Amino acid sequence: MYFLAFHRIDPTIEAIARSAAVKGEKLIGWSAHYLTGIAYAALLIIIWGTSWISRPSIGPALIVGIGTVAAPFLLMQPGMGAGIAASRTPRPNAARLQSLLNHTVFGLGLYLTAWSLRLFHPA
Repeated sequence: MYFLAFHRIDPTIEAIARSAAVKGEKLIGWSAHYLTGIAYAALLIIIWGTSWISRPSIGPALIVGIGTVAAPFLLMQPGMGAGIAASRTPRPNAARLQSLLNHTVFGLGLYLTAWSLRLFHPA
């Protein structure tokens, strides 16, 4: 699993699907995934301030959401043997588009979460 192999000097894995299973890897992977998302949400608040939560606008949320696509392009995909921005995959453009769409949805989720918080805590 990538997160468990990251501590090595060379954390790249040529074929992660063929690597040996690691006890607890699903729990570790999903925990790391959600903690990373929480950190990105915190980054939005750090950059645009807590006032963004009371008056959310879609621009900052999409900037953070789409900006986070750099992580899979430059860290996760190369680290799992897929190359930078999925360049070693059979359909790199399809993989890139999927990553971009996923991270755009994350940005929309940031916006909708802040907007829905206003319903429970009006200004």
